[in-house]
Amino acid sequence: MKNPIINSPYKEPIRHFKADERGISDEVLDFRRPSTRYVSAMPRTRKKDRQLAMNLAEGAFSAEMQEDNEFINKVRFIISEWRKKEYPGITKTSRDLLYYWQDESRENKLFFCQIEAMETLIYINEVAEKAGETWVLNDIRKANNEANPGLYRLAFKMATGSGKTVVMAMMIAYHTLNKARYPQDTRFTDAFAIITPGITIRDRLNVLRPNDPQNYYD
Repeated sequence: MKNPIINSPYKEPIRHFKADERGISDEVLDFRRPSTRYVSAMPRTRKKDRQLAMNLAEGAFSAEMQEDNEFINKVRFIISEWRKKEYPGITKTSRDLLYYWQDESRENKLFFCQIEAMETLIYINEVAEKAGETWVLNDIRKANNEANPGLYRLAFKMATGSGKTVVMAMMIAYHTLNKARYPQDTRFTDAFAIITPGITIRDRLNVLRPNDPQNYYD
């Protein structure tokens, strides 16, 4: 293909290259690629693992290898509709942050995936229950109870290079500023634990310390 870049990193994706068992084609479909997950009906051997890795590297996706990630796709849709309505149901601080992060005059513009991650967090934390979208919270609680009972967690899966550390800083700023303005609101916190797999990663995350000269909050 002549130009593989068909979307802006700063806007919601609106098209994608069609892929099937033969791989990624030159045909462009005019809608965002749905979220899918890879599945295997049979336990995989090392040989099958190698073949799967080769298929993925070549862009081949057989019907047996993937299925729609219904939860993610439904959440994406309601977040998109909520965005079009200009974020009803949230605090003034949260709305100010969302507008600030998307300010066209910013020197360092944020990627759409970073904005969408924060929109999702804010919607789940402040809006879902009030809006009657309790299925979102129920599905998350169910997954937590199955995976790690007693420890409620939300996870954001983002690609390498998409700016996960910036999103961490955005989450901390979101909670801290809301807690400062609404100290009695239990939806927000001003205490954070950052856990890393090693010293190298820990040092890279020093930008999340407010007193670091290179901190992301400034």
